[in-house]
Amino acid sequence: MPGPGPGPLPIPDSALADTVLDRLTTVYPAAGNPFRAQEMVAYMKGVAPFLGVRTPERRALSRTVLDGTPRPDEADCAAIALRCFELPEREYHYFAVDYLRRHVRRCSSGFLPVAHRLVTTVPWWDTVDHLAAHVVGGLVAADPSLGAEMDRWIEDEDPWVARTALLHQLRFKEATDADRLFAHCLRRAPDTDFFLRKAIGWALREYARTAPGEVRAFVAANTGRLSPLSVREALKHL
Repeated sequence: MPGPGPGPLPIPDSALADTVLDRLTTVYPAAGNPFRAQEMVAYMKGVAPFLGVRTPERRALSRTVLDGTPRPDEADCAAIALRCFELPEREYHYFAVDYLRRHVRRCSSGFLPVAHRLVTTVPWWDTVDHLAAHVVGGLVAADPSLGAEMDRWIEDEDPWVARTALLHQLRFKEATDADRLFAHCLRRAPDTDFFLRKAIGWALREYARTAPGEVRAFVAANTGRLSPLSVREALKHL
């Protein structure tokens, strides 16, 4: 599958997206709190501006926004997500991620370039990790041939794309491709990036819930290659 390319992805026409974005950009700002927004910006290291809507309230508002709307098709999902990520405030990005988590089964493998664009738009762990485990992971679970694309993503110079490849199997349990997981961990083991080292450990720790012996053996065989942080995270519950 070709990558998304350097330019912006075209946003599909979608009447559903028109309705959702119109409601969303009315309801969310009305519930914003500028003082809380400053706290949220500080907590997220200034990655994006916030409206100041806490998660429980935001999700309640999202239910209001979506009340009576039909189930989306893939074009609707792409349009809603891409349009949300064009807006500056982080709560809109959270809405898009929640929406895709709910409807990823309605998307084909052709949705992967959209997921790539979202991963690389204002990237930080708060959106990337959910996209990795629930959206990209869901696409790969439905179409295992996309594992080859994950082999390309792990090579990417963008650490958030590589982190997505490391984390996309977090929820796979017995269906985990252990050879791919271990190969990806070793491929990025030399990186000094904190988020990559943490992701390696997290991916291994999660797989250890299913195959503790395999993870112990892998870590033991590669202690000199894996960072102390990755090792510590991988063995946390073993």
